[in-house]
Amino acid sequence: MSTTSSYTPHRASTIEQIQIRNDVSYRLRRWPAQDRTGMRAPPLLLAHGWMDVSASFQRFVDTLSTAREVVAIDWRGFGGSMAPRPSDSYWFYDYYADLDAVIDHISPDAPIDLLGHSMGGNIAMIYAGTCPGRIQRLINVEGFGLARTSPSDAPGRLARWLSELKTPVSIRTFASVQEVAVHLMKRSPHMEEGFALWLAGEWAESKADGRWHVMADAVHKRVNPILYRCDEVLAAWENIQASVLWVEGDKPEQTPLSSERYSREEFEVRLDRIKTLKRLRINECGHMVHLEQPGKLARAVESFLGD
Repeated sequence: MSTTSSYTPHRASTIEQIQIRNDVSYRLRRWPAQDRTGMRAPPLLLAHGWMDVSASFQRFVDTLSTAREVVAIDWRGFGGSMAPRPSDSYWFYDYYADLDAVIDHISPDAPIDLLGHSMGGNIAMIYAGTCPGRIQRLINVEGFGLARTSPSDAPGRLARWLSELKTPVSIRTFASVQEVAVHLMKRSPHMEEGFALWLAGEWAESKADGRWHVMADAVHKRVNPILYRCDEVLAAWENIQASVLWVEGDKPEQTPLSSERYSREEFEVRLDRIKTLKRLRINECGHMVHLEQPGKLARAVESFLGD
């Protein structure tokens, strides 16, 4: 990595920790509205993906209008939302309940706008179909969902989980913050180098051993014993009342779709279940759209929310 200086955020945020169901102290990163024109606009809540943190949305928020409040969460087990006690696994049902509690906190009496990336997009879709009155507009960025499973997969999946419980899990560490930034840019090759260096200091932390550790519970790497019940997922998608904007990058080789397990054709059929849908493909980016093309994503979101 070159000596490029670190990125400086243009829009300052504050950190708030709230208690979720007496279980996890949840970290919220908040960017307040900065002018009166957005006083009636609902807050925009941002939900990151697997092995990510709320800070990854900073560059995206920097290019949004300041007329509305923006809030981003660290999901439990990531960033500043670490559980006080060790866990064997993380369950999507906890994420749904966590999201519900966060919305109660930031907008108890009115619906919000919600943007989710990848895992966060999948959670957002289920929640929006489960509690349709809480979401006004929904942006799903590369939250494709997972391959359909069969009940016959259950014994093998459970056996694998039981086996993995007997083996400690870990996440690689790094010698320096610069090495962290290089790793982030391998995952998101179109990301600005300066921002990668800034994000590295938010995504990982230096510990007593002198190495940089990812701010995530290694337990996330274990397989989940609960199957992906596609029919239940699609029932939720069909029940979404909010307008939905589907956003993806133009690098299909970097998406979670796999021709062997979950094809583009099957995904297109799933999208047909959504009542009110707009679609957008953003050029020169892969799966991490908010990191690689934050300005283009911000303009698309502004246009969608303006509608």
